Amino acid sequence: MLAPEKLDTLLNRFEQIEAEMASGPDPQVYIKLSRDYAELDPVVQSIRQLRKAESDLEGAKALLEDAGTDAEMKELAQLERDELVSQVEELTQKVRVGLLPRDKADSHDVILEVRAGTGGDEAALFAGNLFRMYQRFAELNGWKVEILSTSEGEVGGFKEIVAAVTGSEVFAKFKFESGVHRVQRVPETESGGRIHTSAATVAVLPQAEEVDVEINPSELRIDTYRASGAGGQHVNTTDSAVRITHEPTGIVVAVQDERSQHKNKDRAMKLLRAKIFEVERERAASERTEARRLQVGSGDRSERIRTYNFPQGRVTDHRIGLTLYKLDQIIAGDGLGEVVDALIMDHQANLLAAEGL
Repeated sequence: MLAPEKLDTLLNRFEQIEAEMASGPDPQVYIKLSRDYAELDPVVQSIRQLRKAESDLEGAKALLEDAGTDAEMKELAQLERDELVSQVEELTQKVRVGLLPRDKADSHDVILEVRAGTGGDEAALFAGNLFRMYQRFAELNGWKVEILSTSEGEVGGFKEIVAAVTGSEVFAKFKFESGVHRVQRVPETESGGRIHTSAATVAVLPQAEEVDVEINPSELRIDTYRASGAGGQHVNTTDSAVRITHEPTGIVVAVQDERSQHKNKDRAMKLLRAKIFEVERERAASERTEARRLQVGSGDRSERIRTYNFPQGRVTDHRIGLTLYKLDQIIAGDGLGEVVDALIMDHQANLLAAEGL
């Protein structure tokens, strides 16, 4: 049963945010208020719809219980009551999910990192498969993908590729992809037809804005050097590549893809901010050990989360025991949404049980 006082508190907070936004606060405060407003708006609308449905249901019940109601009116009231009972149940569940503790980073854009793991050339090819899968998934969701840095494999694919993905609720849908993805298939170079097992590591980091992470310029060491291409050849003769070290955390990022040192520095700062933000998020999460235990997996990049078995056309997500014989659709990106939706629903079910909602 949803506590009415809890819903009232939330509605009052929403109205307070509306009033503060209308009062003309400074831009930084307005950005924060806008985020809070966008986060609360869906659940507030659901609460208002639920309360109207509950009020209408009480009206229908009153008509049925009234001895003066004629038979035809009672029949209409009965139909309305049945419909409203179903509507109240659906809206109650919608509100319960809306009341779950929300990951503040869900609305953030992400830095997506895909790296070849064990398996040599086959692992690099698989990393390329995964990245194209994510590109297609992003396209289907109306998101934009900007490649920040790449290191190509010897026979194709990528040893490493890093990209920024921007759009609506990107981290909310991408966050369960972090971990080790394993592939089982016969490589094109394998003459004996033996199945090889290779792996690639995926990391999904929520992008941090300046309001999320404050970086003191005096704590940064910025080095520039010449970008190098395949075989150690210089891409150009200027020191356009940038390496930034954040001394308090020891985090190092390097970007050399652009010929412009300024662009490389901007990309490196975006990457650094995301990595520092992730460190802070992990520290906060570790303090909430129970909440962390209930997450879908730990998000640990060393954890094997999914297997793509090509001979059987099978994809298995080991965290929730989901197996789908839709490998072609999933690896193409078109079927990935089904896996993501299942992970989100399982995560919500665990949180609902933990919160007693």
